[in-house]
Amino acid sequence: MENHPLVAKKLSRRIIGFFLQGLLFVAPLSITLYVIYSVFVFFDKLIPIKIPGLGFLIVMVFITLVGAMSSLLIRTRLSNLLNRWLDRVPLVHILYSSMKDLMSAFVGEKKKFTRPVMVIMNKESNIRKLGFLTQEDMSVIGMGADMVAVYLPHSYNFSGNLFVVPAENVVPLNAPVAEVMKFIVSGGVTKF
Repeated sequence: MENHPLVAKKLSRRIIGFFLQGLLFVAPLSITLYVIYSVFVFFDKLIPIKIPGLGFLIVMVFITLVGAMSSLLIRTRLSNLLNRWLDRVPLVHILYSSMKDLMSAFVGEKKKFTRPVMVIMNKESNIRKLGFLTQEDMSVIGMGADMVAVYLPHSYNFSGNLFVVPAENVVPLNAPVAEVMKFIVSGGVTKF
């Protein structure tokens, strides 16, 4: 009977291990499904017709049509008119131009996060950070042409910091952009 507490302890550890393993499988899947469900419900509330998924479909078709029209028909005239109008409204202009630049950094013709790099933050301790080169010449803001702008995203967050560093401290990475972003955002736990 001396082994009874030892067997119970091993069994409880094993059950806890199974629970944690199940949590590692179920939690990301559940959160992903919940986010997808929440997006559909949000868009369905915008449309008064009670057909599940119709609101999401209508919004996606609308955005696609606006994108097609702006690309094919009225891109320069409408865009120039809208930009001139927004330039006159100080707070709105800042918000609109910031959001437009942020969106175009990820999608469109003027993508900015296309060059993954490693930045040597401290040569003595060999501390490095992964990021994306966004500007190669900082002389436009009074810094030397040898300075570059590097965006360093935060892990497990949709924010980051922009650092201006000497170009000699930036090492280009030969890796897919999406994989580098996923690696950074996950805190380095995903594999390349």
